[in-house]
Amino acid sequence: MTDAEIQKLVEQRVQEELDKRLAEPQPARAMTIIASKGSLDMAYPVLILATTAAAMDLETTVFFTFYGLDIINRHKYDKLKVAPIGNPAMPVPVPNIIGILPGMTAMATSMMKGWMGKVNVPSIPELMEAAKDGGVKLIGCQMTMDVMGIKQEDLIEGVEVGGAATYLAAASQAQINLFV
Repeated sequence: MTDAEIQKLVEQRVQEELDKRLAEPQPARAMTIIASKGSLDMAYPVLILATTAAAMDLETTVFFTFYGLDIINRHKYDKLKVAPIGNPAMPVPVPNIIGILPGMTAMATSMMKGWMGKVNVPSIPELMEAAKDGGVKLIGCQMTMDVMGIKQEDLIEGVEVGGAATYLAAASQAQINLFV
């Protein structure tokens, strides 16, 4: 056998192996997030991570439970607030005694929205639209909705309702599972 024939056989074998591997189903890449808090400063990480994961072609599911339901509540999601009280990580530290004064939550919320807008971070409604457009699966926790008296019609369009088993089914297939 000549060198050229050997080279041709090697190239054929490499191509056959490559074709075989490309034909094999690739494992799904997925991420889930549990959103348990509904303040402005907790909604941003959830939605930024979800939209980024979807943009990276990860199958993304967000399970909203307890106060996290505020992020998908059509009556609240565009009015989320951040309280300065008990929040030592605020860039402008506010003593707790000052944080309880009337108007301080509105001021902290306004400041945070200003900081986010200054660097062109989309608003919560804009991020929610991006999440839906990007195929992020949004699930409201049925049990929490029952406990809190929240109805399906209170949720923004495109949100599914499910229980812990719904979340766990998605989480069991995901490589990344986060609790926020």
